[in-house]
Amino acid sequence: MNKLLSIIEAYKDLIKGIEDKAKISTNRAYGGIIRAGKGKLVESIGKNLIEIAWEELNMPLENLKFSNKRVKIPINKNYLERIKNIEVRKFIEENIDKYFYPLKVDIQVYVKNKFKIAIECKSYTENAMLKRILVDFTLLKNLYPDLKFVLLQLESQLGGDFSSMVVAKYGSPSTHTILSYFDINIHIITLLKGERKVDKPIHKRDYYKPLQIDSLKEAVEVFKFLLS
Repeated sequence: MNKLLSIIEAYKDLIKGIEDKAKISTNRAYGGIIRAGKGKLVESIGKNLIEIAWEELNMPLENLKFSNKRVKIPINKNYLERIKNIEVRKFIEENIDKYFYPLKVDIQVYVKNKFKIAIECKSYTENAMLKRILVDFTLLKNLYPDLKFVLLQLESQLGGDFSSMVVAKYGSPSTHTILSYFDINIHIITLLKGERKVDKPIHKRDYYKPLQIDSLKEAVEVFKFLLS
């Protein structure tokens, strides 16, 4: 309980202080500071929730590791057969080790050195962003078929009931339609209630949204399920 309360206090201090920090800074654009502050906050909350879930499962702490290293996604060799230019195809084949895509996920959770969960952290998500996340997760799944996938967001702009509970029951028509074209089982966790409003950012004092302990508890249960 104390650790969850610490997360809430850190959230409150950072969100309420981001705007003041952004206004006095002369080195970075206002919006950049806002985005960076919220992004790192969600990532930090995610790691803390994972650690709490792991402890509640009574698992040895040394078996849990985080990484943010880029994953090398190798070129799909079936693609070579579609290259009409023989010279280009031959050149790629001869230099095949150089053909990969460096993919970075916000949180990579390893259990006993096995890549267990990939987590994308967002201050909010709308469906255009979800499409990119699903592409990244699809690339990862080709390398790690048993990998589990999570989108952890402060607010939701996905529509439906994603913004009314930590784990949506019905989702939204547009999001389900996008998901239907990807072979990815993604767990979407929303920490703050209420649909994200573009003209009502939560770092503005008038539109501040409190982080509830019940939301954190429910998120911990999701991570316990994924880790067990």
